[in-house]
Amino acid sequence: MVNAVSQPGAKRSLIPLGLFILLFLGSGLYFQGQNVDYAFYQLPGHVAIIPALMLAIWLHRSPLQQSIDVLIKGAGNHNIITMCLIYLLAGAFASVATATGGVDAAVNAGLSIVPAAWLLPGLFIIAALISTAMGTSMGTIGALAPIAAGLATKANMDPALVAGVLLSGAMFGDNLSIISDTTIASTRTQGARMSDKFKENIKIALPAAVLTLILYSFVTSNTAPVAAADFSWTGVLPYAAILVLAVMGLNVFLVLLLGIVLAAAQGSVFADYQIAGLGKDIAAGFASVQEIFLLAMLVSGLSEFIKQQGGLSWISGKIQSMTSKLKLAGNKAQQLAIAALAFTSNLCIANNTVAIVLTGDVSKNLAQQHQITPRRSASLLDIFACISQGLVPYGAQALLLGASFGISPWQVVTNSFYCLILFAVACGIILLRQPENTPAESRAA
Repeated sequence: MVNAVSQPGAKRSLIPLGLFILLFLGSGLYFQGQNVDYAFYQLPGHVAIIPALMLAIWLHRSPLQQSIDVLIKGAGNHNIITMCLIYLLAGAFASVATATGGVDAAVNAGLSIVPAAWLLPGLFIIAALISTAMGTSMGTIGALAPIAAGLATKANMDPALVAGVLLSGAMFGDNLSIISDTTIASTRTQGARMSDKFKENIKIALPAAVLTLILYSFVTSNTAPVAAADFSWTGVLPYAAILVLAVMGLNVFLVLLLGIVLAAAQGSVFADYQIAGLGKDIAAGFASVQEIFLLAMLVSGLSEFIKQQGGLSWISGKIQSMTSKLKLAGNKAQQLAIAALAFTSNLCIANNTVAIVLTGDVSKNLAQQHQITPRRSASLLDIFACISQGLVPYGAQALLLGASFGISPWQVVTNSFYCLILFAVACGIILLRQPENTPAESRAA
């Protein structure tokens, strides 16, 4: 990590992020208060971030070309480009599945099987299982969002609530899965075994998931039964296939590509879909996600300025200073410091994997100095980075769900109940459980 002391512009580097949040959320909340339809789309995020980028370039105090290079480096981040490609494939799959009647078939199949009172818990469980198997919340959302959006419309349910359920389940698996990027990043930076980190994680994630299921069962307990329209089970085949492939651990890109092919083939054989229109439908799917595609890249570009100017190091120093003043038994204060580092860093860059990598060295030093085992520090990093990712309206998951459901990302994250419950459960466990004192725990290479 960069030493914040040698970076006089560290605090200053956070100002552009504050400006972006003020413009994006502030304008949305203002227009919502004025009862304007699509309030958060009056000033789209990828437009609201432009003044923030201009301010970041000015504050960088370097030749213009160097500042532009910083922007391009951040926008071209490996993780961001990966997410953007998932955006495109998810948009194309949703578009083709809709055109071939697959979405309607899947929605009505779900209504015919799942009792109305269990629509939300059922969707949460499905999303949790798929994301745990796939190791990616983005792939899970891309596969399930069209079905969930259709269910919300058919069952006359609040789309923001349904989107929040899907985000909650997706973040459960993103945090817990052994093959997720966040698990790999947290265990590698902390020197922990994946199996050990999983065992540590599930002690926190499972109680939070149970509480979330109970909450969702109460929310939908009075839902009236919804009659399913006539449908063909063949229309469900593309969804069934990609879910099975996901559970088998197939790469998310292949899963979504095969989903597109299967949806088109199903529509051509069993419905009236014309293959000649496949190209246009795919292009329409690409176009539907262009806003979040651009915003994800630009947010990553803004975060690069923060990283290079020491903004995250400054935050790290402040967090360690504050937690060191807490009078808590054992190493609980340092565990809270690791949690706060991951959470706050992700607020700045809206990428939980990158946030873990950036704070990994500081967290590892804290853990070693205060007898926190590698599995626990890895678990804390992963949990709190994922909580933060599930609560930022400019995060990839919230943006994709907002586009899929036709609502604002702010509405999505305010219904992310699992992330809120996980935050409370995780903090409670840190404060209540006995501190570990086993620094000699073996570390993975």
